Amino acid sequence: MTRMRTIKTNFTAGEISTRLLGRGDLAAYDNGARRLRNVFIHPTGGVTRRSGLAYIDEARGAGRLIAFEFNSEQVYLLVFTDLKVDAYRDGVAVASADTPWTESQIGEIVWTQSADTLLVCHSEVPPQKITRTSETEWTVTPWIFFQEDESVRQPYHKFSDDAVTLAASATTGTITLTASADVFDPDHVGQRFRIALKEVEIATVVNAIQATATVKQTLTGTAATKDWDEQAFSPVRGWPVSVTFHQDRMVIGGSRDLPNRLWLSKSADLFNFAQGEGEDDEAIEFAILSDQVNAVRAVFSGRHLQVFTSGAEWMVTGDPLTPTNIQLRRQTRVGSPVDRSVPPRDVDGATLFLYRNGRELREFLFADVEQAYQANDLAILAKHILNSPVDQDYDQRERLMHVVMGDGTLGTVTIFRAEQVTAWTLQSTMGKFRSVAVVGDEVYLLVERSNGFFIEVFDETLQTDSALRGTLADPTETWSGLGHLDGETVSVVGDGIVRSNKLVVDGTVTLDQPASNVQIGLGFVHDIEPLPVVAGSPLGPAQGTPVRLIRATYRLEDTSALRVDTGSGYRDVPFKQLGATGVLDSPIQPYTGDKTVRALGWKRSGTESLWRIAQGTLLPCTLLSVHTEIKVND
Repeated sequence: MTRMRTIKTNFTAGEISTRLLGRGDLAAYDNGARRLRNVFIHPTGGVTRRSGLAYIDEARGAGRLIAFEFNSEQVYLLVFTDLKVDAYRDGVAVASADTPWTESQIGEIVWTQSADTLLVCHSEVPPQKITRTSETEWTVTPWIFFQEDESVRQPYHKFSDDAVTLAASATTGTITLTASADVFDPDHVGQRFRIALKEVEIATVVNAIQATATVKQTLTGTAATKDWDEQAFSPVRGWPVSVTFHQDRMVIGGSRDLPNRLWLSKSADLFNFAQGEGEDDEAIEFAILSDQVNAVRAVFSGRHLQVFTSGAEWMVTGDPLTPTNIQLRRQTRVGSPVDRSVPPRDVDGATLFLYRNGRELREFLFADVEQAYQANDLAILAKHILNSPVDQDYDQRERLMHVVMGDGTLGTVTIFRAEQVTAWTLQSTMGKFRSVAVVGDEVYLLVERSNGFFIEVFDETLQTDSALRGTLADPTETWSGLGHLDGETVSVVGDGIVRSNKLVVDGTVTLDQPASNVQIGLGFVHDIEPLPVVAGSPLGPAQGTPVRLIRATYRLEDTSALRVDTGSGYRDVPFKQLGATGVLDSPIQPYTGDKTVRALGWKRSGTESLWRIAQGTLLPCTLLSVHTEIKVND
């Protein structure tokens, strides 16, 4: 028999699909793991039990979280629910306002921010401005395009066939419009038409070919003409799908009835879309025409103006963008989801967006050599983690991209492009994650639990979810204020000691022993399991050869508990002698150093891991590396 020593120095490839169990030749196999659950991966390679979630407030219902940053010191969390938006600052609700978006529409809203105003779009709802007028006063109002001399400088388009004509009964006052084919809809009332670039406003609709209107600009004549159009956005034609700011222009991407069209406002005049004579500073409009459907799903301001459509990704160039030098080039043929809005995010100069099949996270990155964008799949080794994502945001401080899945789990990928680190883990909780937003340095989550929808935030000082802290001068057994966890069995840490679980009754728990400082919340288990030794791996024997783990040495940092299975069941690794079991039943200083565990038993299937960590102990745990000594039956 042969003895071999191996060392796993990092987990920078993250959790890897079991479909790669036969690819021991990959570097990612050495640096990956079979299972990484409820842990965060450091860019340096170690893994840490994930932060717990502090309870902030109960949301009104299902919805979406959006960050609003007024300045570096005034940052807000906006919580969108059915026909409402609530603003929070530092975890405290400061304002609320009515909105036009129903619960079913919130998943498709798209937004961008300028100073104290958030612009929000949905294809079935007039676009809105959410404005912070003061800490406690926020207003929600429709967009108003620039008006001058009775003219509204908004986009216009002729939706009817080009041969359809429109005739006016007079050039001023209240007139009758007659079309040569069906044009008018009852919802056209209050909307504007242009005849030879002169505007009228529809007053009544008589039928599909006739309507009355009020002349806003004196018409040039009354003869039937093909030179007419109507406002591009209306209850009849739908509203903008996406919006952003780029090179001092507001960019609108697509609408319900014009899904493949782009509009760029006049330079430095964000709500003015008058194209005028095509001067450099005037508005720009064009369609995305190609050999496939390209419904715009998002517009993003990066190195260039990036356009994400249902079938491809595009680059809009021009320095600066003007009506005469603007160019549109297709870059990749990936496509974005059409049934929901998942905003692209900038990570180290790359734009991360989701593929329309919901199983890939793509990195849209400009390659200087090719002078074009590429869209590499960041989840190619971890397809099993992605499951129809519904939201995402990037925590720049921790270099963590959080992706909310349709099944309620939370995928977290550590991204450090300079070191080629792309490492996936999966987070779960007693409930379902529904939305995520990074506000300043805080990561907020909307979580659906048995008692409702809660707003919670990652807190590295906590080891439980939906958790509250309490401090009293005198130790006490009874702790209240837990109404949001009524009927739940909660985990408790009192004065640094893990206490027995308790049932919350009428918002109250009673401890077995009094405590002055408590943390009470829902427990979770973190799980770390390496990939097995397989054929072709430089670390191990040939496929099918029996292997036995002799001992494993775990290098730990600031760790207070470690529970390991090396083949004979889980056991707690003693950090100091507390009797034969070594169970941590009193507070100790976090431990940094090596701990060795001996093992028994042969692994014969070839797909079994040599060891596994799974613990729900409410204490911190960070694993840096693992040194193993194995015996091979050769």
